[in-house]
Amino acid sequence: MKKITAKYIFPITSAPIKDGVIVIDNHGKIVEIGSRSDYNESELEYHEGVIVPGFINTHCHLELSHMKGKVDTGTGLIPFIKGVVTSRAVEQEEIEEAIRKGDEEMVQEGIVAVGDISNKIDTANQKKKSPIRYYSFVEMFDFLQDEWADHEFEKYHEVYKGQASENGNRKSGVPHAPYTVSPSLFKKINLLNNSDDITVSIHNQETVEENLLFLTKTGGFIDFYKDFKISLDQFHATGKPSIQYALQFMNPKARTLFVHNTMTDEKDIKFAQNWSDKTYWATCPNANLYIENRLPNYQTFIDNDVKMTIGTDSLTSNWKLSILSEMKTISKFQSYVSFETLLKWATINGAEALGMEGELGSLEIGKHPGINLLTGLDFHDGVFRLNDKTTVVKLM
Repeated sequence: MKKITAKYIFPITSAPIKDGVIVIDNHGKIVEIGSRSDYNESELEYHEGVIVPGFINTHCHLELSHMKGKVDTGTGLIPFIKGVVTSRAVEQEEIEEAIRKGDEEMVQEGIVAVGDISNKIDTANQKKKSPIRYYSFVEMFDFLQDEWADHEFEKYHEVYKGQASENGNRKSGVPHAPYTVSPSLFKKINLLNNSDDITVSIHNQETVEENLLFLTKTGGFIDFYKDFKISLDQFHATGKPSIQYALQFMNPKARTLFVHNTMTDEKDIKFAQNWSDKTYWATCPNANLYIENRLPNYQTFIDNDVKMTIGTDSLTSNWKLSILSEMKTISKFQSYVSFETLLKWATINGAEALGMEGELGSLEIGKHPGINLLTGLDFHDGVFRLNDKTTVVKLM
């Protein structure tokens, strides 16, 4: 039994507790939450900083960890995708070692659950033994070719069957992005999931070129498809943003996680929120800067009261797998986003998006959420702010 105290405890689902105490059993379950005055001081384990729940990383590509530094920054999404495709093949031993290190890095960074994109089964063995809970999103695409849907689905169905599902891990089939999934493949993915108690992720509006394809059948994706010798003859512009194309084929009863959203505007947000009350949004700011050198306008999302979450994307498009690093980036470039808001995005919203809020995401009696200590925060006039010196220590 541990009785841990710090300057503040942030339960997330209730108000911060000054000089709070959290009591945890030997299995990491919270059994009590109180104040120092309620306990004998000799029993307490003191820490400088603030105590928060374990972080939730809602978007990662762990299987691409071996590609760190291999794709140039600032090129834009389409050249980035080409770089990933042409640089991905290396020795399996190198891939597996990078996956192991990536998983261990996330553990040290206080991450307790990950929504992980999987195109292969390379990560399955590491996920089975990791203390992190993984939601494996088996990503499928047929490049808008209806006649390829059967073949591509069967290929990715084998990947789906090989994913880890023990020890709290979960899995679902998901569409890659509007510009790579045909109506036929969307339907097959829905049939595979066969439940409303799932999360489905989809890359969304990461670049202006994506909307141009659907609005007017123009932009960079035309040449992208030509370069890969894939015909777009059967594709016709919808005259609407890409998100509207995708949602007409997706299940509004499932939790839906829109990823990146760099070009998403208020009309797109309202369209998705009206489509389903189970919509979640994942931002990966360091990856957005790495690839497109721009960030979403977070104020628009805040004004529309969405459930924002935070992801790291992969080491192909990032320098580290750290939710705290993502929070610092948001705080640096859009400083109006408060510390408390960032904490909510990094914890309970992510846990809800992955359907894991019963155990994770907040400091509540009966949960096993993981315990993080944040040190080096600025604190003025009762307001906390992140800075370059802020660090995270995983306590449990």
